[in-house]
Amino acid sequence: MSKKLQDRIISTDVELPATTLASSPHVVADQNVSHIMLWVVGALAPTAIWAVINMGAVALVLLFACIASTLSTEWLWNRFARKPQTLKDGSALLTGLLLALALPPRTPWWIAVVAGIVAIALAKMLFGGLGWNLFNPALVGRAFVTISWAGVLAEQKVPGGWFRGIEVAASGKYDAVSGATRLAVAATDRAASGAYDFSLRDQWMPLLTRNLEGSLGEVSAGLLILGGLLLIFKGIIDWRIPVGYIGTVALLSWAFGSDPVFNVLAGGVLLGAFFMATDYVTSPMTRTGRLIFGCGCGLINVVGRFFGPSPESTTWAILFMNGLVPLIDRSLIPRTFGWKGRKRA
Repeated sequence: MSKKLQDRIISTDVELPATTLASSPHVVADQNVSHIMLWVVGALAPTAIWAVINMGAVALVLLFACIASTLSTEWLWNRFARKPQTLKDGSALLTGLLLALALPPRTPWWIAVVAGIVAIALAKMLFGGLGWNLFNPALVGRAFVTISWAGVLAEQKVPGGWFRGIEVAASGKYDAVSGATRLAVAATDRAASGAYDFSLRDQWMPLLTRNLEGSLGEVSAGLLILGGLLLIFKGIIDWRIPVGYIGTVALLSWAFGSDPVFNVLAGGVLLGAFFMATDYVTSPMTRTGRLIFGCGCGLINVVGRFFGPSPESTTWAILFMNGLVPLIDRSLIPRTFGWKGRKRA
């Protein structure tokens, strides 16, 4: 460098803009984590409000217990670990809401609190926090309490109340069968005679509008569908996962001789397909991988529903496929730009 140029650089008083050094890729998105989480919470809000309107205090208690436990657990973890608080990203709020919607409405408050603690502490923070967890936190919390207190959760049927067992005519050696949900009645009837002695088509409208059986989030399949379509329209979730999930459930249910619409609307299929299987962290990164992931969830869900001990298998289907996500991603690594395969002799 010449002496003249060096003096010019030194004497020039130029204030350079502040720069941030980071590794690639340098992509600026319109949406941040908290924005995405709040959109999902907003899409689920009508379902939660409709549940409170129809079920009253029990729905409020369950929602409060789950959300309060997830928020407080994440706050305490960060406090004792001396890490920055992460409640503003909205992920703990969404986990608590999803957990409440995945549990039976009359779940004792202390079980809901335990589920929230397990969801955040065991399934999320122990892995390193948001972005590092392998399994969906809300489903881990639900699975934990379902296994630990299966008998308590099974005794939530209240005669004469809004959450009452339904009874329909059956064939074979039984005059009638009853259960806590329409899925349970259908499974019992199918096991007894191999066919259904009540109309599955007649259950479509109650499941779409006002269903007071099953988990809290099953109160209206119609509201779940609207919320899921909103997230797809806004680009919050990829359509491939819910389409693969729901399409596989419908196709296999029809192949097994059952009403595909009933099997999509009943149980936790819609809640799982739109709001749980689409979790960014626990679903594949590639488009093809997401479609495979959704189809795999639907396949396991239907097999568990028709051949397993429980008529509802959404939780286990998604958790099982969560465990396969690293394998799916590794098998579908996109080809590097400009790379050409070696010619074979």
